[in-house]
Amino acid sequence: MAKKIGDRKSSGRGQRELKTKVKTARGRKLSSTRWLQRQLNDPYVKRAKAEGYRGRAAFKILELDEKYRFLVPGARVVDLGCAPGGWCQVAVRRVNALNEKPGKAQGRVLGVDLQEVEPIPGAEIHQLDFLEDDADAKVKDWLGGAADVVMSDMAASSSGHKQTDHLRIVALCEAAAEFAFDVLEEGGTFVAKVLAGGAETELQTLLKQRFTKVANVKPPASRSDSSEKFVVATGYRPRRGAPTEEGAED
Repeated sequence: MAKKIGDRKSSGRGQRELKTKVKTARGRKLSSTRWLQRQLNDPYVKRAKAEGYRGRAAFKILELDEKYRFLVPGARVVDLGCAPGGWCQVAVRRVNALNEKPGKAQGRVLGVDLQEVEPIPGAEIHQLDFLEDDADAKVKDWLGGAADVVMSDMAASSSGHKQTDHLRIVALCEAAAEFAFDVLEEGGTFVAKVLAGGAETELQTLLKQRFTKVANVKPPASRSDSSEKFVVATGYRPRRGAPTEEGAED
C-alpha cells in the first residue's frame, strides 16, 4: 500500500520533498511497482487530477497548442482515438465549444474512438473506426463541413518488441494523416503522436508535400524516457484535381 510522505526537514540540509514509495506487493512484478511509483510521483498526474483532466496526456496537447496556436476560438476539431478524452477536454476549452467566452467565436469538437467514451461536456463523441471507407464523409456530415484541426494521440497495442511497435504506430499515424487529407479545410492543422525510430521518413515526406510547415516536437509533458514525439503540420494544401485529357483541372 502506498504511503504518502510529506515535506520533512533534515538537520543541516534544509527542506526537501521526499518521493512517495510503493512497497512491492506479493504477486506484483517489479516493473508494475516501478510504474505505480512513477505515477504516484508524476507532477502531471497530480495536475490532471487537480484540474479535472482525464489523464496527464491533456498537458501534451496544451503545451503543443501554447507553441503553435491551432486550437483557436471557432475552430472545428476532430480528435481521432479520443479515449479517455483528455485532448477533447482541452480542445473544448480552447475553441470555446461551450460558448463560455462572450464575444469569441464558438468552435466544435468531435471525438471518435473504437470504444465507448464517457460523455464530455462540449464535445460530440462517436463510436467509429476512422479506417472505414465512409468515415471521412460521416465526420464531415457530423461537423457540417471540413475540419480546421485533426489530432491524434493514438498508439497501437504494444507487442513488447520496440521496432515492431514503432512500425505499427507510424502506420497508424500515416492512416490518420490520409484521413486528415480528406477532412481538413485548406490551411488546417494535423497533430499526431509518433515514435522515434527511423521508419517515419516516408511520413515526414508525405506531410511536407501537403503542409507548408512540419515540426517535430517533444513537449515537456512527454516523459523523458519515452521515445514518443509529436508531429505538428500546419498550413494544409489540398491536392487540386488531376488534369483532364484536355489539360483542364477537374
